Amino acid sequence: MTINDATLAAAWARAWSQPRWAGLPAIVTAQGELTYQDLHRRVGQVAGGLRAAGVARGSYVAIAMERSLEQVLAILGAMAAGACPCPLEPRLSVEETARRVAAVGLAWILYDEANAGTAQASGLAPARRLDAGRIAQGPLDWCRAGDAAARDPGLLLFTSGSTGNPKGVLLSHRGLANNARGVLAHTGLTPEDRLLHVMPLHHTNALNNQIFAPLLAGASVALAGRFRADDMPGLLRAFRPTIITGVPTMYARMLELEFDPDSLAGLRFARCGSAPITEALHRRIEAFLGCPLVVSYGLSEATCTSTMNPPGARRVGSVGTVLAGQSVTLRLPDGSEAAPGSEGEICIAGDSLMLGYLGVDNAGETASTLLRTGDLGRFDEQGYLSITGRIKDVIIRGGENISPALVEGVVTGLAGVAACCVVGAPDDDLGEVPVIFVQRAGDPVPDAAAIQAEVLARLGRIYVPREVLWVEHLPENAVGKVDRKALARQVAA
Repeated sequence: MTINDATLAAAWARAWSQPRWAGLPAIVTAQGELTYQDLHRRVGQVAGGLRAAGVARGSYVAIAMERSLEQVLAILGAMAAGACPCPLEPRLSVEETARRVAAVGLAWILYDEANAGTAQASGLAPARRLDAGRIAQGPLDWCRAGDAAARDPGLLLFTSGSTGNPKGVLLSHRGLANNARGVLAHTGLTPEDRLLHVMPLHHTNALNNQIFAPLLAGASVALAGRFRADDMPGLLRAFRPTIITGVPTMYARMLELEFDPDSLAGLRFARCGSAPITEALHRRIEAFLGCPLVVSYGLSEATCTSTMNPPGARRVGSVGTVLAGQSVTLRLPDGSEAAPGSEGEICIAGDSLMLGYLGVDNAGETASTLLRTGDLGRFDEQGYLSITGRIKDVIIRGGENISPALVEGVVTGLAGVAACCVVGAPDDDLGEVPVIFVQRAGDPVPDAAAIQAEVLARLGRIYVPREVLWVEHLPENAVGKVDRKALARQVAA
């Protein structure tokens, strides 16, 4: 991708039409293979169908479709038309769909047969409800130079907030291109790579890093169903990927299964993001998969990824180094930069920042030149960033700050512990104290006293959980992150 490509769609159109790319596999499913030549034609037909229907440059287009090759083509086709796709979360109620359409000003909805009722209840006029099957048969009509600019909206996503109404995060074509360039530079993706895709297609990582970037490198994407741990041995055997991507809970579940060693042999690296991972789990995953686990860090509001471990130089406990085209600094509460080696709030700047929030509950919220993430971190001398906590998750026990991540790192290192989560519980004397929820990993399982003793020995008295609560599974939100807020509400009640 050259600096002259203002949009990913322009870069894709140029790359996919090259003769040397024509026969390369682009998207592979259980039903067959789509070459780059096929991809160029079919994405162009979706773009042509949208433009013929009246979808204009910059229009917000809801994508209400089941997980499928056709859904991916619809998202890519909307971008190729110069529009701004907004993939909706599957199985939303018709009421919530209508609310989101109205809240962020979605002007069109592209739907498949399974979502026809949702489209009908969206509140949009019939002429604005487009059948995906018909649109996909449009004339080949990629957007031309000048039909989309770098500053135009390129993708609209809803954040996965567990309370309140989700926010619409509006990303620019410039940000999407900047993220893809940075990912390619850090990971060295080539046409020899095949990425196994099992993450939800309304999530920033699943689109930016697992669809947009690989298709810019000439790599192939093996599009499977939504993640189910029991499916993974068969998927790796069938698709033989060189890259897999997930969140910590996904990998933790895979550790309980048996895989054909030959299906793991081709893995160049595995990626992990979207949620913190402990050192103990990191090392178990690497030993199991036989390849580096590359941890990254980013937010939807900064397009997707801001730091990533290089596959050939990963550091356990770190979220890696800063991607090209981005600036990541650590700030103190007064806005000044933290001293070298000191902790500070992670702040992101550069071309990847969102254009702003959309939604009636967030009117007036727009992007600034600096995104304050609310996460705390520390850089080492080589520029590797480590996450040390989250400002709002810090437990203040009698005036002393406790980072849940520190306690979680100790407890997950114990035999018999699969995962854990520390939250603050109200306390009449100290204000709040740590309480830990622990998920077992078979026998032997440490008892509460052993867990408390280990935390005392490793960290000190103030970090010792007042209670140890055992759970079958830690609750998760829609993208597989541990729902810390749900656990905090449980102990508060």
